[in-house]
Amino acid sequence: MKSEALIHAYLLKGDGHAQRMSWEDVLAWKPADGVIWTHFLNTDPDVLHWMHNNSGLDPLVADILISQDTRPRATALGEGLLLALRGVNLNPGSDPEDMVSIRLWVNKQRIVSTVRRNLLSVGDIVQLFEQGKGPGSSADFIVAITSRIIMRMSATVDDLEDRIGELEDHVLADTSNTLRNDLANLRRTTISLRRYLSPQKEALSRLLIEQIDILDDIHKLRLREVSDGLLRHIEDIDEVRDRAAVTHEELVSRASEQLNKRMYVLSIVAAIFMPLGFFTGLLGINVGGIPGSDYSGAFAIFVGILILLVTAQITFFKWKKWF
Repeated sequence: MKSEALIHAYLLKGDGHAQRMSWEDVLAWKPADGVIWTHFLNTDPDVLHWMHNNSGLDPLVADILISQDTRPRATALGEGLLLALRGVNLNPGSDPEDMVSIRLWVNKQRIVSTVRRNLLSVGDIVQLFEQGKGPGSSADFIVAITSRIIMRMSATVDDLEDRIGELEDHVLADTSNTLRNDLANLRRTTISLRRYLSPQKEALSRLLIEQIDILDDIHKLRLREVSDGLLRHIEDIDEVRDRAAVTHEELVSRASEQLNKRMYVLSIVAAIFMPLGFFTGLLGINVGGIPGSDYSGAFAIFVGILILLVTAQITFFKWKKWF
């Protein structure tokens, strides 16, 4: 197998440390050696061949580990656990809602995980091993990887809350010309995250109620805390989505109010000049018998009449409190 296909391989020592393993070490591993974790890139053809022919995994498990389906799940199969989770995409230049999935097969002696793209939470586990604070058993590994995935979401959720706060301020101050697009992008992000994270909440809930030999009450209690953290993130995302909807309504209301004000001013101007246009048009027709056509002061008198008419209109509008 190519070195790129095997991303990580560690032998857990049970004290927080782990021994890095090569592909030859993985092939020579026996259950008596201890708990082994192998992490693969499941788009590599060598991984596909090894999973089906040399891994010793159930064909159903192998198919799920290399499948493109990323829906979160937690399923007990015999003495092992099949787990699929999603993490926020924090890779440089990526969108957070473009979730990264990880699939795991875990039993008491073996952990097999696969990804299609880099997941930073996996790197966190490696760092914990290097610090001597890593998981010491399969159950510890399940708790560690789930907690890291949920913890990595905190920065993204906090960023969403900061963004909606800034947009709310801009709406109140009316200082941005891109509010509509910014709100639309934020709402699209929250909707995508909510759609992807809801199945993960169900998967963690199922993990708590499944009868799994490798998980004792202490581990399930820790997983419950992880599940509560995910639930808080989902609630925060829902709050951001609702605030974005309210902010959008406020933006539309302000735009409608500004339009109404402009239309009101135009209506007042039209109402004032409508009778003026009528009289000037009436006296400007090219027929005989126009009053004052032979009197030199008729134009001044007519202008005075128009001024009085405008004054009377304005007085009437103010009396009616139309402006």
